[in-house]
Amino acid sequence: MYKYLFVCFVFLASSSVYGQRTLKTLEGGGGRPNTSKGIGNDTLFDRGSKKIAKNTEAKIEDYKIISRKGDTTFVDTTLTIQKEYKFNYLRRDYFELLPFNNMGQTYNSLSHNISSQRTLPGFGAKGKHFNYMSVGDTQYYHVPTPLTELMFKSNFEQGQLLDAFFTTNTSEQFNFSIAYKGMRSLGKYQHILSSTGNFRFTTNYHTKNKRYHVRAHMVTQDILNQENGGISDEDLLEFENGNEEFIDRSLFDPLFEDAQSNLEGRRFYLDHTYQLKSKDSLGYNGIKIGNAISIEDKYYHYTQNRNAAVFGDAFVTSNLSDKNTFEHFYTTFFADYSNTLVGKISAQLNYNAFNYGYNSLVVLNGQTITNRLKESVLSFEGSYERDFGPVELKANLGINVSGDLEGNFLDAQANYTINDDMRATARINLNSSVADYNFRLYQSDYLNYNWQNSFKNQQSQQLAFDFYSKKYGILSLDYSTINNYLYFENKGEGVKPYQYGSTVNYARAKYVKEVKFRNFALHNTIMYQQVLDGDEVLNVPQLNTRHTLYYANEFFEKALYLQTGVTLSYFSEYNMNAYDPVLSEFYIQNQKALGNFPRLDFFINAKIQQTRLFLKAEHFNSAMTGYNFYSAPNYPYRDFIVRFGIVWNFFL
Repeated sequence: MYKYLFVCFVFLASSSVYGQRTLKTLEGGGGRPNTSKGIGNDTLFDRGSKKIAKNTEAKIEDYKIISRKGDTTFVDTTLTIQKEYKFNYLRRDYFELLPFNNMGQTYNSLSHNISSQRTLPGFGAKGKHFNYMSVGDTQYYHVPTPLTELMFKSNFEQGQLLDAFFTTNTSEQFNFSIAYKGMRSLGKYQHILSSTGNFRFTTNYHTKNKRYHVRAHMVTQDILNQENGGISDEDLLEFENGNEEFIDRSLFDPLFEDAQSNLEGRRFYLDHTYQLKSKDSLGYNGIKIGNAISIEDKYYHYTQNRNAAVFGDAFVTSNLSDKNTFEHFYTTFFADYSNTLVGKISAQLNYNAFNYGYNSLVVLNGQTITNRLKESVLSFEGSYERDFGPVELKANLGINVSGDLEGNFLDAQANYTINDDMRATARINLNSSVADYNFRLYQSDYLNYNWQNSFKNQQSQQLAFDFYSKKYGILSLDYSTINNYLYFENKGEGVKPYQYGSTVNYARAKYVKEVKFRNFALHNTIMYQQVLDGDEVLNVPQLNTRHTLYYANEFFEKALYLQTGVTLSYFSEYNMNAYDPVLSEFYIQNQKALGNFPRLDFFINAKIQQTRLFLKAEHFNSAMTGYNFYSAPNYPYRDFIVRFGIVWNFFL
């Protein structure tokens, strides 16, 4: 009930609707389109409207969105092709992800970015974390008038997606925001319901002299899925043959219809900084100190009424229940020094404490598997930034200096501004990180899903080059090597974690370019990738492409902006990773090649003042090009469906 009361609240808190003038926002001011998540963080280079709010002195640039690292953008109500790509459950462009057949399930990865600045282990259950909002995903706001955004999208049977957001400044110094993203979808197949909720509250404050700043947020999240294991091998034949009796997908028999997985988490975060010494008139010697604290706990729970033969024998035959819990305490103390000649230098000392595990011991085949891992680590991080004319240097490093875990990273990049249109970036990343907790310890009522391991750190190195130009497009190249690569695989005794003994070599190239002719445009995204060594443990399609041909124009004396076109998406055939619902993880399989199917979407989008309307016929070629489309082995991709939605901003 509180969900609906909240929606009513944001409607009552917002009343008048006005337009918006042109805005162009760039990440870091360097010419690269901003691709971060959040309210209005979309690529721009486009048009808006003319007014903004009842407060006629307010400008759209005053509606600020501030990231955890302090990067600032502002609200965007334009309609671009990037808005079409981001109008989805995750609210971001998932060109490199392949969604499952129901909204709110998981995503298969079509590419992997090896670059990382992580030295600490993750919780695991990565298949359920695509919609789990981390500390870095949370943003803060500063607005001259109250701002509301409502996002709605239809779903797959008996449900919908709603993301409601409200923020206001009670004074120039104090802001708060409140948001709730709720989704429910029954799905087209048996026993595949999804239901998720993400509640966010943020606040930030600064003193009148702006020397002291404090920010805090609270986030609670729950992600629930019914699990059916995919459709049976016998029914796969009926699916691929296009048997008309099974066009109603609910007639297919899944592997089981009595399992459910649930991820729940809550987090409280606070950081505050104090400017000890502001830069003098020459820009010298600015000193800032600060502290941050984060407390998060979450759990993953898999339940099933009866044991399924596909997972092997179990300790019990009914009411299976696997639940692991995770508690994470984090605090840091940091200091920044900035000087026009020297640049900006930052140093911070971090403390992390983890408590992961279960409530009982497991004794299996004479081996005792512990129930809990309690670990702590003290680490140091530092960063450096300096401009040398058109060249900008950035470097970040981190190392675990004491405690139970080893790890380190180095990330350095140089940005070179060639001219007003062109910019190039070269980057090197080195990383050594601990295996996630579910690799090291797992307990289950299924016998095959019990282990306790001691893995070496996974070590990766990446060289990357990026070229940005509005005229010539965006080109990204990277080459990565991975030692001690960690992965899941089923070698006949159930899905288990393994570590690769050789080196994985992996190269990627991605090119993005839009070509325009009058009111027509062709937007192209092409990725080529190759696993040079280790393709038995790292599977990706060699080719992944997306091409959108669309028409855009203004009508009714510019009161309506219309955008309509067709998107073709395609990736080549490869040994697609399989999905394990017990672990909520993807695992390597090298027996069945999938892919090589085109996906055609037809869309009509419109903008009236700051309201954006979306209508799409998704995968409308599904019945014409053959029923060989899968998101993972035994999990068919989505059939043809028509869906619609709206994004609506209110400025008071």
